[in-house]
Amino acid sequence: MKGTIKALILLVATHVFVFEMRAQSSTKPPKIRTIIIDAGHGGTDQGAKGTYSTEAEITLKLALRLDTLLRAELPSTRIVMTRTTDIFHHVREKADIANREKGDLFVCIHVNAAPPKKTITGYKSVAYYKGKGSKRKKYYKKVPIYKTSPNPMYGTSTYVWAADRSDEKAQGIIADERYESSAEVLDVPDVNSPEAMIKARLWSQKFFKNSVQLGSMIENEFTALGRKSMGVLQRNHMGIWVLQATNMPAVLIETGFITNQEEEDYLNSESGQVEMTRAIANAVLKYKIAVDGK
Repeated sequence: MKGTIKALILLVATHVFVFEMRAQSSTKPPKIRTIIIDAGHGGTDQGAKGTYSTEAEITLKLALRLDTLLRAELPSTRIVMTRTTDIFHHVREKADIANREKGDLFVCIHVNAAPPKKTITGYKSVAYYKGKGSKRKKYYKKVPIYKTSPNPMYGTSTYVWAADRSDEKAQGIIADERYESSAEVLDVPDVNSPEAMIKARLWSQKFFKNSVQLGSMIENEFTALGRKSMGVLQRNHMGIWVLQATNMPAVLIETGFITNQEEEDYLNSESGQVEMTRAIANAVLKYKIAVDGK
């Protein structure tokens, strides 16, 4: 009889423990609480230009649509826009907004551009001179005749911060004092110490992995639409400030080439904007599920 009572008590205790663990798990705060959406360029900086539209116009339309989608599907998540009208913000100010709002994810929307394609259509003779005075003589040389035409480049790409800019990212993380756990927050070492730099670099590595994960999800969604994807890229020859200075996983999305007439038409169309923002929203939702576990 005593054994039966002990077994019953143990069973009840086990159920209570499991219930409490599940309750704690279900009330665990999400890691993605605030998402920053940045519409590239704006105001006096209109960015790349097509035949009838600008990058700033397209990015704002896409960002506003993405804001609407995410607010509807993630009602408990804060969505912060760096701009909602055609105004200018310096890139440093964009990063400051994201950091000040304590963003957990930074999504920057841009439109790509490519220089006109130059082809040689023939040659012409051009006179030039050598010497001075009575020794001055006239010569001729052949120079190419060029014809310019719109660049046929097309497709999407998503940038993450350049790996060789890790020190800049680490410095930003240190300045914001954002660490992995509450224990680290309570025991923050001197920000100039080697220990702080090591922790910041570990954070930057995590940001890098998460940024690549989100970037891959975005490009996969674009591919599913039938868009050509150039993949997740780093621009090592020149850092992108909003990716370097934001203290969170961050991506910069090139939604297409405005210098390609077909892509400019697509990005200005209702159907194109709906498809592109739905694809980005899908990727953000999948990323949030992957990070938050629900």
